[in-house]
Amino acid sequence: MSHTIIIADDSALIRRLLRSTIEQNSDWEVCGEAENGKVAVEKVKELHPDVVLLDLQMPVMNGLEAARQIATCAPKTEMVMFTMQNSEQLLTDAHAAGIKDVISKSDRPQDELLASLKDVRKR
Repeated sequence: MSHTIIIADDSALIRRLLRSTIEQNSDWEVCGEAENGKVAVEKVKELHPDVVLLDLQMPVMNGLEAARQIATCAPKTEMVMFTMQNSEQLLTDAHAAGIKDVISKSDRPQDELLASLKDVRKR
């Protein structure tokens, strides 16, 4: 059985790269994409994915605010943040918002992402 994921990033290029990486290297199916946090929340309500992959910095609504709303409206949906920023404060804020894992876009993100998805599926 495949698991479903929504990719939320304001860069269409990043969304395409993530979709390709996920679909070619795992049994996950990308069921939707969002260009900002507001659209991500709407897609989660509509599509009920297993996981949502959130960028931190997006227009309209950032990834942390989207995560807070998703945690409320879809508590069973796991969340992973994929960001250029990586700080202790971000990790604290992300975990407080219900995000299970924070992955840096800067160091071998494909490997880290696939490992994180395997970990999420074990829960």
